Amino acid sequence: MNFIKHHNEFGSETFSSDQLYATGASEKTSQQDKLGYSGVRASEKMAQMDSERMNKFRSKINRVGSQCGIDPALIAAIISRESRAGNALDDGWGDHGNAWGLMQVDIRHHSAKGDWDSEEHLRQATGILVHFIKRIQNKFPSWSREQQLKGGIAAYNMGDGNVHSYENVDAITTGKDYSNDVVARAKWYKRNGY
Repeated sequence: MNFIKHHNEFGSETFSSDQLYATGASEKTSQQDKLGYSGVRASEKMAQMDSERMNKFRSKINRVGSQCGIDPALIAAIISRESRAGNALDDGWGDHGNAWGLMQVDIRHHSAKGDWDSEEHLRQATGILVHFIKRIQNKFPSWSREQQLKGGIAAYNMGDGNVHSYENVDAITTGKDYSNDVVARAKWYKRNGY
């Protein structure tokens, strides 16, 4: 399973999800659904709970993934984590009005593009993810490609200036688990047809 594929502005290398270790959702994150457990199992359950809503956006996710060279499973995982496939949004807004759309683009740093569930929004947000992966690659050239991907996912949540080491990649992300939860959800989506 690869999360980055195709030739694109990011490059032509692929990142194997099999080589990405993920601890999954923290107890705090899994409490959203009152699961009573945490870890990969919780991430997978939340991804599964979002899958019916996610399927409404599948064709858009696939097109954007193909255009940007990012595996649709990773895009779906971020959508699941950020907005619960739109279920956690209020007229497209989340994070107390500071974030827009399925992938929750932070409007304090970016202008919102497109409707909350549009391809334009997904393309913008996926472009932001690619930008952060590149920033982490430049910041940590000795990290493996998989570690850089995970660092880029964490940076999507909190900015690359807050990623200081791989061992503590999620130390200050939302729920202290962002990249680990997203990777676990992405693996679930990949196994389930994305």
